[in-house]
Amino acid sequence: MRVVVLGTAAGGGFPQWNCACALCVRARAGELPSRTQDCLAVSGNGCDWWLLNASPDIRVQLLGCPELAPGPGRRDTPVRGVLLTSSELDHSLGVFSLREGGGQSLYAPANALTALSEDLGLRGVLDRYAGWSWHEAVPGQPFELTGGLTATAHAVGVKRPKYTSELPGPWVVAYRIHDPSTGGTLLYAPCLANWSADFEALLDGVDCLLLDGTFCSPDEMGTSTGDAKGQSRMGHIPVFGDDGSLAHLGKFPGMRRIYTHLNNTNPLLDPDSRESGGLGGVEVVPDGTILEL
Repeated sequence: MRVVVLGTAAGGGFPQWNCACALCVRARAGELPSRTQDCLAVSGNGCDWWLLNASPDIRVQLLGCPELAPGPGRRDTPVRGVLLTSSELDHSLGVFSLREGGGQSLYAPANALTALSEDLGLRGVLDRYAGWSWHEAVPGQPFELTGGLTATAHAVGVKRPKYTSELPGPWVVAYRIHDPSTGGTLLYAPCLANWSADFEALLDGVDCLLLDGTFCSPDEMGTSTGDAKGQSRMGHIPVFGDDGSLAHLGKFPGMRRIYTHLNNTNPLLDPDSRESGGLGGVEVVPDGTILEL
């Protein structure tokens, strides 16, 4: 399995357009690298590619990735479809930009499909262009991806986007992607509300984990919550703290562990920060990083 880390920032990217925090100021000055919003591309054969989330930055991300270039025909594309972890705008708005592709498939949890269609109008837009096929990613039920990969969604959160109506079921999933030909397994969980026994069980046999690294601490955005529960209500587990993700990741030293979905306030965006020096082998990689599993 070949994986391209197309983007690693949380919603708004880095620097964020309306933010003058110290990190964003440094990024605008060229002192820290800019990052596009979180998105992956995966392929089992190097020809058929699947996007995990489709950020508003998708055009820039596709243009910057030679593996995803169109051809050989005039309108041929190696992009076969999109797997959405949720219907949040920073994960799904990029699908609008892919409307002229035609023939692609979109996978998402049932309530996310409903929200995207009824509240956001995405399905109506796609149908008026080249048309996509829509599929429910049922938690725990594997499905095959063109190119030889197997994907399975797993429920990891209940936070719904602000624009949506109340609907039952999980709003946020992680995807476990397996390559039967190599045995390689990737777990992609850019949004994780809390570390549970069920989530930890998903790590069995995983070679590489891309995990929610949105915030380092509960009070990072300037409003102290007193504990990790405040960030959990926002749909994200903090990195540090007694029950932060880093404390749990220490139990898996043999697995490649990468933080993604970094908020523009996150000190991990600075490789020389004290926080970056305390990750104990967990990585923060640049946009464009390629993984082989």
